[in-house]
Amino acid sequence: MPAFPSYRSRRLRRSEPLRALVRETVLSPSDLILPLFVVEGTGVRRPVSSMAGVEQTSTDELLRDAEEALSLGLSSVLLFGIPDHKDETGTSGYVDDNVVSRAVRCLKAEFPELLVITDVCLCEYTSHGHCGVTRDGDVDNDATIPLLARMAVAHADAGADVVAPSDMMDGRVGALRAALDGAGRADTAILSYAVKYASAFYGPFRDVAESAPAFGDRRSAQMDPGNVLEALREARLDVEEGADMVMVKPALAYLDVIHRVKQDTGYPVCAYHVSGEYAMIEAAADRGWIDRERAHLEALTSIRRAGADMIISYYARPFARLFRR
Repeated sequence: MPAFPSYRSRRLRRSEPLRALVRETVLSPSDLILPLFVVEGTGVRRPVSSMAGVEQTSTDELLRDAEEALSLGLSSVLLFGIPDHKDETGTSGYVDDNVVSRAVRCLKAEFPELLVITDVCLCEYTSHGHCGVTRDGDVDNDATIPLLARMAVAHADAGADVVAPSDMMDGRVGALRAALDGAGRADTAILSYAVKYASAFYGPFRDVAESAPAFGDRRSAQMDPGNVLEALREARLDVEEGADMVMVKPALAYLDVIHRVKQDTGYPVCAYHVSGEYAMIEAAADRGWIDRERAHLEALTSIRRAGADMIISYYARPFARLFRR
C-alpha cells in the first residue's frame, strides 16, 4: 500500500473555530443592503403575500425599520417608492416632493449615519408599468432619460447618498452624472443597474412595488439571459459614463456574470438577490423541504464568493439577527 498522504484536508474541518479560522469567504451585515418600500400616508404597514417579511410602509413606519436595521448592524438601505397617483409619464416619481424624496429627508434627519440609496426608474410611477415614456408600445429611450435625470436630482437634493438607475436606458448614467454635477451634487454616487437580465425571477417584486407592465414585457430594455459578453460591454459603458458602482441582477442564476464583471471592471460590484430567488427558498422552507437559515446563508455566501462586494437582500434583517446571535 502506498504511504497515506501527510496532508489531511479534514484536519481543518474538525471544529467550528477551525473552520472559521480558514474560511475564505466571510459575510457580515455591513455587506448587505436592505430594500424598503415606501408608500403615501401614515401608519401604513402592508405585508406582501408573495414575499414573507416584506412590507409596504409609510414613512413613519419606515423610520422604525431603519432604526431596527441600524441596531442590527445594517448600515445601508435601498428605497423604492409607491405613489398614490400614476400617469403615462410617471410624473409623481420626479416632482420635487415625491414619495421617495420625502422619505429620504426623514431618514437623513433621524439617522444621518444611514447610507440611503434610491431606486431611479419610472416603472412604479407610470400607469402602464413600463420603465419610461412609451411610444407605439415600446419605451422611448431618449424621451425617458431627462425624466430619470430629474428624479435622480430630486433624490439627491433630498439627501440621498447614492442613486441607482434601474431602467436600462442607453446613455442614462452619463445623463444622470451630468445632471447631478450641474445641480451641485457631485458627491452623490451612482450605483448603476448595469447588467439587468430579462428574468423570470422578478414576479414577487412586481407585487410589492405594484410595477407589473400593463402590456408587453421589458425585453427590449433588459438583457438576454444567454449573454455574458454583452454584460461586460454594458458594465464598461456605464463605468465610462460615470458609474461609481455596477450591479448584476439577478444573482444566483448569474454567479458567473458577477465574477466576470468584477474581474473585467475592477469596480465595486453589487448583486441583487432578487425577489423570486428569495421567495423560492422561503416557499421550500415553509414546506419543510430545506433548512431556511442554512439555505439563505448558502445562497448569500455563494454570491459573495462569486465576487460581489455588496448584496441587496430581502433576507438582510434575519441574517443580521443570526449574525448577532
